[in-house]
Amino acid sequence: MKMSIAARALMGCAALALVLSTSALAADHPDSWITMKTKLALMTTEGIDTWDLNVDTVNGGVTLHGKVASDAAKEKADTVAKGIEGVASVKNLLQVVPKPDRKVVDQQDDAVKDNVQKAFDADPALKSSGIKVASVNKGVVLLSGDAKSLEANLRAVEVARAIPGVRRVASEVTVSGN
Repeated sequence: MKMSIAARALMGCAALALVLSTSALAADHPDSWITMKTKLALMTTEGIDTWDLNVDTVNGGVTLHGKVASDAAKEKADTVAKGIEGVASVKNLLQVVPKPDRKVVDQQDDAVKDNVQKAFDADPALKSSGIKVASVNKGVVLLSGDAKSLEANLRAVEVARAIPGVRRVASEVTVSGN
């Protein structure tokens, strides 16, 4: 079947528009933004307990590295990463290995909250970030506030996770700077 010159030109214009719209979407979310959003999502999603987590992004293609305790966690991480705006593809290299023996520290929630807040106050990047500890319930820390940057939000989650007695970090932080 022969196509007219006008039909071929129309198809060419449609293909060009598709390429340009895809490029515009990728430009809206640079790789560094996608990396931070993906890492934040993985660190704060229930059912995904990662360690040695690394997220790399090149041209919207995300690669996940690190360790998870189960196949279900690996699959969930893949789903979460694919749901981040701007992600073009996901290469999931997470390894399923037994969870390391991490000394479980049972602390009162009030003590955990105080320790996380002290860590925030001691960190120059977090001291005036707008992020606060909203609550702690059975070792699950809930962060809230309006962060000035996505970087501050990620830093707050990382700092909170490192505090003894913290089992998981959840975030209701909004970012006004990005």
